[in-house]
Amino acid sequence: MTENGNHGGSTYEETDTLALFIGLRNHVFDYASVINQIDIAPTLALLFGVPIPKNNVGVLIREAFDSLKEDKHLRALELNSWQLLRLLQAQLSGLPCRNFPCDAFYDHQSSGSTDCNHEAEDMLCCLYIEATTLYTSWKSKRGFEWVFYKPVKLLALGLATMFVSTVILSSLMFCRLREIYHGGKQQSLNLNDSMNGWSLDETFILSVILILVSSMTSSSMVEEEHYIWYFLISTFYLLLLRKTAQSLCAVRFQSSFFTQNGQSREGYFRMCFVFLLLTSGRVLRGWHQGGVNWTSLPDISKWLEQAGSQHVKSLQLISAFLVISIGLFALFSIESKGKCFQMVRLSFLISGLLVLLHITKYQDYTFSSTNYGATLLVQIIYAILGVATIGTVVALPWVIPFSTSKICPTDNTISPLFLSIHEKFPLVELRDSLYVIGWAYVLCWCLLQLLLQQPINTTPILLLLLQILAGTLYFARSGTHHKEWVEIAAFYYLGMAGHFALGNTNTLATIDVAGAFIGISSHSTLLSGILMFIITYASPMFILLSLVIYISMKNMAHLVIPEKAGPGDHLMMMLGFSCLVPLVINSILLTSYTVVLLLMQNHLFVWSVFSPKYLYVCATSVCTYIGVFIVATTGFYAYFVLDMRKQKPYSLLATSQHY
Repeated sequence: MTENGNHGGSTYEETDTLALFIGLRNHVFDYASVINQIDIAPTLALLFGVPIPKNNVGVLIREAFDSLKEDKHLRALELNSWQLLRLLQAQLSGLPCRNFPCDAFYDHQSSGSTDCNHEAEDMLCCLYIEATTLYTSWKSKRGFEWVFYKPVKLLALGLATMFVSTVILSSLMFCRLREIYHGGKQQSLNLNDSMNGWSLDETFILSVILILVSSMTSSSMVEEEHYIWYFLISTFYLLLLRKTAQSLCAVRFQSSFFTQNGQSREGYFRMCFVFLLLTSGRVLRGWHQGGVNWTSLPDISKWLEQAGSQHVKSLQLISAFLVISIGLFALFSIESKGKCFQMVRLSFLISGLLVLLHITKYQDYTFSSTNYGATLLVQIIYAILGVATIGTVVALPWVIPFSTSKICPTDNTISPLFLSIHEKFPLVELRDSLYVIGWAYVLCWCLLQLLLQQPINTTPILLLLLQILAGTLYFARSGTHHKEWVEIAAFYYLGMAGHFALGNTNTLATIDVAGAFIGISSHSTLLSGILMFIITYASPMFILLSLVIYISMKNMAHLVIPEKAGPGDHLMMMLGFSCLVPLVINSILLTSYTVVLLLMQNHLFVWSVFSPKYLYVCATSVCTYIGVFIVATTGFYAYFVLDMRKQKPYSLLATSQHY
């Protein structure tokens, strides 16, 4: 509140602040309708259990303490003994205990030197001494429970629940892996031998979890966690490059001339995607310095801000235009010309143009305008994006036509196995629907980030989108060179690295509070909290939503035996690893860090390092659950709608032909 950090309430800056409103309760008394700002500091101090600032001149708001118990009142009296003594000195000049030190109030011997009579000064002094004596005796009998109280039963129940959930999810994951890779399916399909072996990339993916868990025990590693993610994700990209080069060498020695040309071309494409991942990842690494110890070092964002607002504005417009263009190109590349697809394209095109208008007209290089025109425009964008995205998810499975042609513009090598599965289930239509819905999710999320993120973070959003595209295309073209759970885990790690690339750290100071009020005309804690969550966890949620595109582009027909497959196997083929892998990784990290926090409860930096990190871990868990729920719900809904239409083709034939 002041330049030197003083919060006493007795300086000009504090008493002349524009406005600050805090509601006591739902019902407001007449005598509490007006509260001085300087009264807030001592009230909040006692409510939080800390002493009142020494230079404070405010008065306690009594109504705020009606719900507190007697022991809390005694605790507040003890914490503020110095302030009470100072008030007594100022009001009662003849106070006999005005020269006593604070420690003397806890000494029974010193209390005997003061004679209690009916004079006001002596009575106040004796009453205070008796109160402190009684409170000290009460604390000794209760064993200092106000300091050392631990809800042991609740902690044990919470840890047991976390551990059981981790075991259940890991068991489901293990059963799924054993069923697929050790159940004889791969041998019958003549797949790559690497699918049954234990490769280097799989070992590294598992070692990442061990490295993260071990690093959580060090406060310095927690503060500089972004370096761990950057190193691990870059190392994984190099492993992908190594494996791609090995596959190219194997093709040259084992394949015929014509087969060699086709497979070599695919290998070179995959190498280009890996180089794109490495390049964009290195730029993201240098965009924000982050952390605690080296935040003063130069980075790309600081250089751009020092260069001037015009450079930031130009780069923001270029990045926003490219993000919108990539998303619209993906939607316009669909071959179908039905009315539903045209409505989807038109809605996102209008939203993209409005976002560009908002950036051009209202956004400065440091913050967004909060006038009525800017707020109204943002609210219109929110409405269009919500209607377009939800409408696409709900309506598309009902109106997409049944055909044998592919809508998704990727070559997935349709095999006889794939066609035999399609005879029982509309697999092509499901993948086409998920492809469009996935791009609707991704484009909606990108447009939201272009509105809410700081202008300097527009380019990292573009780079994250390029990384998602490169990773998806690489894994879609790699066939069976990588196991599906490895690919999903790699996407999850990419999202966590992107989280720090946007300037986030494990301290609460880097949370963008200003962006949480964009498009809100009146204060709402719930809406502001949701927007703050969207800004902070832009990258992890971005990755989880993009898994819908990954599911639609990845050929997983080799995971199902059509002769033995039931309806549930088709769904598990597409959603099993995409939902289980993020949940397993998050559950392991959450359980591990909960144990670490309990072990570090007496650490010097438990409140400044470990506790904020635990808040981030819990919020990451919420983000993971929401993302997995969206992916699973989307897949289930599209599956059952298309399956129902497949069973009753004639009842919906007219609708399909119309669209």
